[in-house]
Amino acid sequence: MTGKLVIIGVGPGDPELLTVKAARHIASAPIIAYFCAANCAGRAYRTAKHYIGPDAHLLQFVYPFTTGVAVTDTRYTREIREFYDHCAREMAACLDEGRDVTLLCEGDPFLYGSAMYLHDRLAGRYESEIVPGVTGMSGCWSAARLPMVHGDDILTVLPCTLSEARLHQLMQAGDAFVFMKLGRNMPKLRRVLTALGLAASAIYVEHGSRPQQRIVPFPQAPERAPYFSMVLLPGRKRVR
Repeated sequence: MTGKLVIIGVGPGDPELLTVKAARHIASAPIIAYFCAANCAGRAYRTAKHYIGPDAHLLQFVYPFTTGVAVTDTRYTREIREFYDHCAREMAACLDEGRDVTLLCEGDPFLYGSAMYLHDRLAGRYESEIVPGVTGMSGCWSAARLPMVHGDDILTVLPCTLSEARLHQLMQAGDAFVFMKLGRNMPKLRRVLTALGLAASAIYVEHGSRPQQRIVPFPQAPERAPYFSMVLLPGRKRVR
């Protein structure tokens, strides 16, 4: 008998935004795995730690880098693949011993979540279950009290790692937008929104749903954003 892989979305950061199902799974999990940056406990772990049982064994997976290497760099592709291979081997060793492993993931596991890459490597070999989580974007627009889509508005989620030309092109076909992966791409996004006359309508949210959250109009946003931040541009506000 092999163990079961459970992947849990822990939501945008507020521990009270975990689902009841997520909290129940975490409390009974014999092994808890989570990702983190070097010298950091990890946001998913910090969000869920009050639900983790006292006897749970922890598997900490430290990213080789976070924002230090561009995704277009061949080193990024090689080293991040090796990292996920290593994580999968660590979890597979536990699963092969018949022990269930619960992997925590910020937001929802299948929306830009690192957990997807371990699911791809393990789900074909082991029984698995996915517990969805409140997405970071819904946590942010709720914290900002910003209605996003109305009627038949089209919502588009854009990673700002795309080129400036591509961002500009994709914005022609939508009404409301969520911009993620900001970091050093803030000047690029600022140029795009300014060119389209939309900068004043956008909202910048940093650490949404956490005690240190910051919500300001986009023109007041910093030139470089921390990892847990996004820009929201609501759709048309038509009369009902």
